[in-house]
Amino acid sequence: MTNPEGAGRNEKIIKNIKSLGFPWETNDPFLFCVHHLDHFPKGNDRLGPAASLEDRNIGQDFTIKDGWRMYNGDTVPGFPAHPHRGFETVTIVLDGFVDHSDSDGAAGRYGMGDVQWMSAGSGLQHAEMFPLLNQDKPNRGEIFQIWLNLPAAKKFVTPYYKMLWSEDIPKVNFLNKQNKKTTITIVAGDLAENKAVSPAPDSWAANPENEVAIWIIEMEAGASWTLPAGSKEVQRNLYFFEGSWLDIEGSQIDSYKNIELNSEYPIHLQSGIENIRMLFLQAKPIGEPVVQYGPFVMNSQQEIYEAYTDFRKDQFGGWPWPRHDPVHPRDIGRFARYADGSEEKPDSPVQITDRK
Repeated sequence: MTNPEGAGRNEKIIKNIKSLGFPWETNDPFLFCVHHLDHFPKGNDRLGPAASLEDRNIGQDFTIKDGWRMYNGDTVPGFPAHPHRGFETVTIVLDGFVDHSDSDGAAGRYGMGDVQWMSAGSGLQHAEMFPLLNQDKPNRGEIFQIWLNLPAAKKFVTPYYKMLWSEDIPKVNFLNKQNKKTTITIVAGDLAENKAVSPAPDSWAANPENEVAIWIIEMEAGASWTLPAGSKEVQRNLYFFEGSWLDIEGSQIDSYKNIELNSEYPIHLQSGIENIRMLFLQAKPIGEPVVQYGPFVMNSQQEIYEAYTDFRKDQFGGWPWPRHDPVHPRDIGRFARYADGSEEKPDSPVQITDRK
């Protein structure tokens, strides 16, 4: 029940369709988007996998083997200490947990629907490790990480991070005439008078005029919903990553596609014979030069050179942790500890449910 890619689509509604690669292609002001899905085994006493690491490219293990990857980790999966400058990371943890540690001495554990919004600004090192807390059953991990650019005027702001706890993130349900449900999780932006938790204060998303939206869209089989129109300047992408097919204004589209949409029109979406999930990104572009080299995103090659020089000089304040891949105690629960020493926890305990 598919059309050839791009064939027969409404050219006013759908601007382009591409297969999803790794990472996913994005438009200004989004720089990068990746979807990690790992079916980790049971955890060991070190919060790593209770399984052999033989035949893995430890330190650069990005190829799925037995359903999971170690990424840059050598004991615990994840991303040991590494620097950033000039942009933001938005990390959405749909399943599993992330242990955060950074060069400002801040730390945290978040997961099961939580989001971390971090502005690297003038420069920060951080580690993002995936602790395998379950010792009696497998550990499923599902994470989106999105890089959002900072405009030139904000490239050197003081590094900052905040938690958007799952309990506080708005989720909006819509039912069609057949009583089939569409659920929108609003990480950034607003919808039907529901506003997201405020992002980092210097973010491009902090100004509502920029119309930044980061939504997770889940539709039951046979559900339908109309995406509202945005301003003409807005760029929007719909990443259809799970399900059989999606109908957009009469065009049936296979899963695992990036669908670039025209923002000027309301767009009718209809799910197929299976439940589907999508990530939606939209924003007005910043419209400035982007020069990226590794973990630094600036406006000129000279600024990239300066970023590397500054990092070599003092490692953005050094690394205060005894390991390059720190994890927190197994039973500590979700928390955020900030650079000023303050600490917060979500209002209620996380509800962990098994998901295949």
